[in-house]
This record gives sequence, structure tokens and C-alpha cells, in this order.
Amino acid sequence: MTQVMKTCLLLGTLLLSLCLFAPVRGEAASEARQALESTINQVLVELQKPGLHDPAERKGIEDNIERIVLTLFSFEELSMRTVGPNWKNFTEDQQKRFMDAFEDLLRERYTDALEGYNGGTVTYLKETPVGSSGNRVQIDTLVIVNNKDVSVSYRMQREKDGSWVVYDIIIEGVGMVQNYRSQFQSVLQRGNAEELITLVRARADEMRDAKAKNRQSKP
Repeated sequence: MTQVMKTCLLLGTLLLSLCLFAPVRGEAASEARQALESTINQVLVELQKPGLHDPAERKGIEDNIERIVLTLFSFEELSMRTVGPNWKNFTEDQQKRFMDAFEDLLRERYTDALEGYNGGTVTYLKETPVGSSGNRVQIDTLVIVNNKDVSVSYRMQREKDGSWVVYDIIIEGVGMVQNYRSQFQSVLQRGNAEELITLVRARADEMRDAKAKNRQSKP
């Protein structure tokens, strides 16, 4: 994965950047966009801390970012959409263990990107309904990182309590759900929940071990 795509994944998964959403004149921000911006502002506070690239302080900052982001992401919806039709064949315990493993994998992905993060800008473009229920929207943004323009869209849905959560992120036309479902396709076709959980957990562990070795090798 290139550093540009790593950074875009970070910007997407964490909804963060040194950014400013361009306001739409004469148009109030929707509840969905307000939720998105609120999360960005809170994460921005963490990103601006001097200890971001200090190994002694980075873990605490990563934990704060994770706590903030978890309030906006629906890992249940993301997991369910990634697995697809087989989700209903998973037991309740298997669904929970898959969600835990998948969340761990995504956490390893974004912390890997965080180490190479050096800023970027995001501009809000437009918001469009998804479907006709009024409970889902897509918010399109333009990310500029390393002098390259990358389109990043957030798909959000309204929960029963009225809050808005992210259930998919689309980077340059490729959705996170689509990307991971493609990676897991061979296992998903066999419909083996335990095999899938083991695979996802192993990938997260591999990333964690590789990062630990990389850190140890640095002077």
C-alpha cells in the first residue's frame, strides 16, 4: 500500500486531517455532516499534540483517537455488510468475535498509517441521499495529500436513537466494504465463520508483529 493510500485510509477510517470543510453558502449543515465535523474537530485536537510522533506518548494519543472515532463508526453494520448474506448464518458469538477481530484489523491499519501521517486537507463537496428512506446519506469530500487529489466519500445512516454513524468509506470509487469482502471472498464462499474469524485475527496479529519489529529496528 502506498503512503498516499495509507494516509487516505487514515483520513477515511479516522475521519481526520488538518482540514477545513468548505461551507455551503446559505445552507445549514445537516445532522450527519455535523456529526462528521464534530468527530474531525476532536481528532484534530489529538493530532496537534506534540507527542504524536513520540513513542512514549503516541499510544495514549492513539487510544484517544480510537475512543473518539468509535462514537461515529458502526462496526456492526460494517461487519455485516462485509460478510454479506452469510452474516445471518453466524451465531451471535461468532458475529461478536468477527466484529472484535475486524475492528482490531482496522485499528492496526490506521495506526500503521498514523506513523507516516504528515497532514493533508479535506474539502466538503456535497451530500446526497442514499435510497429513499431519508435515513442514509453520502458525504463526498476531496482529500489533497502529497499534492494529489483523492476523492473520499462517507456513507452514513441514522440510528434508532437519531444519531448518525458511518457504515462505509469509499476511496477513489472503491468502498471499504467492497475491498474487504473481495479479500475474504474465498472464505466467504465456503461460509465458514470460524475460518474467517481466524483469518482476520491472523492478519491483525501479523500487522502488529511487523510494526513491533520495525520499531525495534529503528535507532
